[in-house]
Amino acid sequence: MPFTIPLTLVGGLLAVEPLGAMVDWRLFAVLAANVLAMCFAFMLNDVEDAPDDALDVAKRAHNVISAGLLSRREGIVISAMTFALALLLYLLAGGWALVLGGITLALCYLYSAHPFRFKARPLTDVLAHALMLSGLLVAAGYATYSSEPGGAWLVVMAASLFSAYGQFYNQVEDYVVDKSAGLRNTAVLLGKSVTTWLGHLSFVGALVCGGAAIVQGLFPDWLGIIVIVGGLACSVFPWELDMRGNRASAGANVQRPGLLIANLTSLLWLTDNLGLLAIA
Repeated sequence: MPFTIPLTLVGGLLAVEPLGAMVDWRLFAVLAANVLAMCFAFMLNDVEDAPDDALDVAKRAHNVISAGLLSRREGIVISAMTFALALLLYLLAGGWALVLGGITLALCYLYSAHPFRFKARPLTDVLAHALMLSGLLVAAGYATYSSEPGGAWLVVMAASLFSAYGQFYNQVEDYVVDKSAGLRNTAVLLGKSVTTWLGHLSFVGALVCGGAAIVQGLFPDWLGIIVIVGGLACSVFPWELDMRGNRASAGANVQRPGLLIANLTSLLWLTDNLGLLAIA
């Protein structure tokens, strides 16, 4: 929810902003579809990881299958229902939103399901993560109203690179555990140092793409004021944890306030577009 909402809304608003038009129910259908697609991704991950999670006390407590709250069969059925509902909502939006949503759901499946397990394969783990958890969410929102990417590809790239940074960061944090478990992901293949640098490069690349999108005037000017005020407000409070609730390292304490500002900004942009607040 914290990342799916702003990414989807920004995608749709980027498409209608140059036309001076308003979003309609289709954007909310895609938003619900994207949320369900992300739910499906994490639900299927619980189903597929249940045997391994059952061997670890902490992981077992956070996995409804290995904890015994649901059977594997029940988990598969509920996951399949979530997949089907997400696909139906993408279908309602039609056109390219359906195509991109279908690709998102396919990646969500391939990421965790045996024997594909993109999450356990070098490079595909990062690429699939960046696309299904960020880039494609923006693209689906945008494609609801336009099939011409224009400058929006910069925002898609920025979101994808931010997601890649998050994946590199998580793999570095889990490096010892993953390596001891015999997992062959990107960090284990390249080493902790190289993966850390790739994370930094992804973060810088995301900032460059985002800055280029701002320079091209893809966003209303007044959004900058919201971002600045939000940043100043967040700086008053200490942020010590990353998105997973662990103590942040390597500057990852910006993850939570960053998402907070992103949600605030996108929701205010939406209310302005709908005429609920005359911000612009």
